[in-house]
Amino acid sequence: MRVVFAGTPEVAIPSLRVIVGSGHRLLAVVTRPDARAGRGRAVQPSPVRTAASDLGVPVLTPDHPRDTTFQQTLRELRPDVCAVVAYGALLPPAVLEIPALGWINLHFSLLPAWRGAAPVQHAILAGDELTGATTFRIEAGLDTGPVLGRMTERIGPRDTAGELLDRLATAGAPLLLATLDALADGSAVPVDQPAEGVSHAPKLGTEDAMVRWGDPAFAVDRRVRACTPAPGAWTTFRESRLGVGPVEPVTDADSLGPGEIRAQKREILVGTASGAVRLGTVRPVGRREMPAADWARGVRIEAGERLG
Repeated sequence: MRVVFAGTPEVAIPSLRVIVGSGHRLLAVVTRPDARAGRGRAVQPSPVRTAASDLGVPVLTPDHPRDTTFQQTLRELRPDVCAVVAYGALLPPAVLEIPALGWINLHFSLLPAWRGAAPVQHAILAGDELTGATTFRIEAGLDTGPVLGRMTERIGPRDTAGELLDRLATAGAPLLLATLDALADGSAVPVDQPAEGVSHAPKLGTEDAMVRWGDPAFAVDRRVRACTPAPGAWTTFRESRLGVGPVEPVTDADSLGPGEIRAQKREILVGTASGAVRLGTVRPVGRREMPAADWARGVRIEAGERLG
């Protein structure tokens, strides 16, 4: 088949590489325009643009899919199908109608659970034990189209969103290719999503990533892992922001109030509404990430001091 691929971040690259190595003809890659990124805020191409250029695939970077020049270019390419992995822009009806077999999205949840921009983060935040990836045909609604394939993945008790997303990106790439193969040979069977079990996963912002020490230890743990690496969990200490890496609930600590810090020689404990958590790494403003014990020695924590 004649395929156009749309994606932007690193997690889309495994699917791009699988399609390049398949029997399908990859006509072009669509990705978001170059943008400022990194600590220096320099303008950089998207990871998918860099990968596509290395693979020798033509790249399109419209400001938005509504752009009429882009739409005309896409029509001239005459794709049979367009494959999407985390492209990052809504596709208008005029664009959805161009490929004969539609736009096929690889989404990192078991739809209809966690429709939206941050399915992996919300699955961890909710304490789900099972997730996966789904391929479906995009329609006007948000992640509501008929399902063409799915695979499952266990969520480990210490998984961060970044780690889980990397696994799903790798395991989901063959699923996307299998779906394209089934569309090519006519064996694909679209199945409407059920009305039951719908949940939504909006993008997590900075306020969502603030650690709530008044929550139980398991909820603090989930929030930090769900926000690692982005948007990055954080709290405050002595009125300055402090980034927080994954924590670990502990069951053998003496009672500590929510946010109360206990600095021991080799570990730093922080109280929650139920038990305590052990800090792993922290990141003070303007400094690199460091082990929590090293940070605590440097700031000389006093008895009774708290985070948050």
